[in-house]
Amino acid sequence: MSAEPILAHAPWLTAGGTARVLQLLGTDGEEARVVGGAVRNALLDLVPGDIDIATTARPEEVMRRAKAAGIKSVPTGIDHGTITLVIDSHPYEVTTLREDTETFGRKAKVAFGRDWVKDAERRDFTMNGLSVDARGVVYDYVGGIADAKARRVRFIGDPDQRIAEDYLRILRFFRIHAAFGAGAPDRDGTLACIRGRAGLASLSAERVRMEMLKLLVAEGASAAASVMAEGGLLQALIGGVAYTGPLQMMIAIEHELGLTASPTRRLAALTVAVTEDAKRLASRLRLSNAEAKALDSMGHRWWRFATKDEASARRLLYRLGPERYHDRVLLGWARAASDVHSSHWRALAELPQRWTAPKFPLKAADFIARGMAEGPALGHVLTLAEDAWLAADFPLEEAALAAIADQAVVRVSRDGKT
Repeated sequence: MSAEPILAHAPWLTAGGTARVLQLLGTDGEEARVVGGAVRNALLDLVPGDIDIATTARPEEVMRRAKAAGIKSVPTGIDHGTITLVIDSHPYEVTTLREDTETFGRKAKVAFGRDWVKDAERRDFTMNGLSVDARGVVYDYVGGIADAKARRVRFIGDPDQRIAEDYLRILRFFRIHAAFGAGAPDRDGTLACIRGRAGLASLSAERVRMEMLKLLVAEGASAAASVMAEGGLLQALIGGVAYTGPLQMMIAIEHELGLTASPTRRLAALTVAVTEDAKRLASRLRLSNAEAKALDSMGHRWWRFATKDEASARRLLYRLGPERYHDRVLLGWARAASDVHSSHWRALAELPQRWTAPKFPLKAADFIARGMAEGPALGHVLTLAEDAWLAADFPLEEAALAAIADQAVVRVSRDGKT
């Protein structure tokens, strides 16, 4: 067991709300420490992120002390010992030390305890099993410091047992490795994940979606996805083909263009070749409406961009809007297996930056003035005129617009739709 003052000068630990909670729960026979990801991140010189605190104090004692100190407390998960304290509008999740009495996935029976070793041993990975007290002393009962410094993601204890306790740990193993690991994933952990892949079917779509989207924006997403595909894990999650090559290309394109990583765009590259794929994913992962619509739009005839010139690209940009257009171009680029430095694809992708689509200048009044009556025919003539305006490359001169309007009225009259 290691206990060293490694983080004695960490400002997030020694001041502000974190310090106040640790002081509140670390007196009169009780102890409190920051646990998990914040400690891992601090050891890796990363932003701590969400700060979770564990304590020997039972939930009712946490709430009593908070009330006495004038701190708002919310029993967000009191059955599992979790109370959220709110300080300066910032939430701090506080959980009483626990130990499993029975383990069967998400419904494990737990008992409150006072043993920091047992609490650490029930966590998932060694680098997540660390804790730090108010003095900056880091406690390591599972070899997490060495693994964090080596960027090695390992299960605590027997990997098969830890996975059987919660099959989401398969996804978390690869997501944590993609975000914080280096080199190939731990072999024992990888093989255990493959052995346990049948258990993925028991997971809720919401939990899978959350982990998948986090995994896809991690630094090592491409390599992790490739290992998961080779082990039959991705196919079990998405119910279809996993396209790891386009995912790798999408990541390279985002880097080339200086774009922020997009989980939806990367999910499309990995899973969507046609709109049917998008519909399957939307149902299988319970995607949000915005995510489902984005995937469906990207999957619609993306391959046509390979031969588009700028004039036809402008028409599509007008129809789709900048965001939908941009995402579909990038999916086409990623799936075209083209050079990431391609001038053709880059020009298409950057079109919204140098050209803004004008608004269609003709109105219903322009056609009523030409003898059209209100009703379905009016909508039809407007559609015909807009199509002609796009084909003519967005003219704004009065003569050109008058000619387009006149021709649309003639066509509707000729077709007998007036």
